[in-house]
Amino acid sequence: MKALRFDGKNINYLENYPNPDPNETLVRVSLAGICGTDLEILQGYMSYEGVLGHEFVGVVEESKNKKLIGKRVVGEINVGCENCDSCKNGMERHCPNRTVLGIFKRDGAFAEYLTLPEKNLHIIPDSITDEQAVFVEPIAAAFEIKDQISLNPDWNVALVGDGRLSQLIVSVLKTTCSNITCFGRHDNKLERLQKLGIKTKIGIDPAQQYNFDLVVEATGSNSGFLDSMKLVKPKGIVILKSTIASKENLDLTPAVVNEITLVGSRCGPFRPAINALESGIISVDELIDSVYPLEKFQEAFTHAKKSNVLKVVLRP
Repeated sequence: MKALRFDGKNINYLENYPNPDPNETLVRVSLAGICGTDLEILQGYMSYEGVLGHEFVGVVEESKNKKLIGKRVVGEINVGCENCDSCKNGMERHCPNRTVLGIFKRDGAFAEYLTLPEKNLHIIPDSITDEQAVFVEPIAAAFEIKDQISLNPDWNVALVGDGRLSQLIVSVLKTTCSNITCFGRHDNKLERLQKLGIKTKIGIDPAQQYNFDLVVEATGSNSGFLDSMKLVKPKGIVILKSTIASKENLDLTPAVVNEITLVGSRCGPFRPAINALESGIISVDELIDSVYPLEKFQEAFTHAKKSNVLKVVLRP
């Protein structure tokens, strides 16, 4: 099959890459999104080698469950061992022996085919397009925030970052909180958030420092954490959404002095994400900048790295 494989230094297009695990459900990939984590892996994050990509929608071609064949699906990316305490308690994403699609010990979605266990797959309703469905995984990551903390509608909320994930986090947060300010750097991205009724800001004014009950950091950079520490109130909450390959040290002193609650936040529940797309609560129709065939991966990654670009998608 055709696939993009990362060897730890370079990403290569291969036309005869081995087909994936025949013991799992086989999915022909329709679309696969390039996200910030993929770009971080290219910089050394997770020391991963294999086929990249974890945001996808596809069609089931082979499965032990014949009712699944021909269905459009998306998939949860963490595959647990099923034997450890984490798996037995329904926390496969924290299984110490897990594999993670396109991130850790499991080939991903930048290929013609991938496989996942049947329980990881979710059927997509006909009302949701492929272009919308490719966002289910990052929308689920945004919904994880609501699972981790009880949002107070009266909170003053800040989002640091205006990129791919930030756009989705705002859409989720605004279902509960109305007083949200996004701190970003790109006019075109901030203009989209303004249309959603979100206050936007480039730079932090002195009056805004230490003024927010909740701050969500989603920049993918060390500077985003430092900005979050400037914005959050003493005894406030900071949600950390970034995965950063940088080896620079972070100064955690402000978090200690101001008694900040830091919450790491990663993958999330797929069902609320699918329901939000189906109901129209969350719209992603303006987020895709461009779609590239797998063969033009170099152009696709170059485009995805541009600071003013939102989502770039590959069509295997």
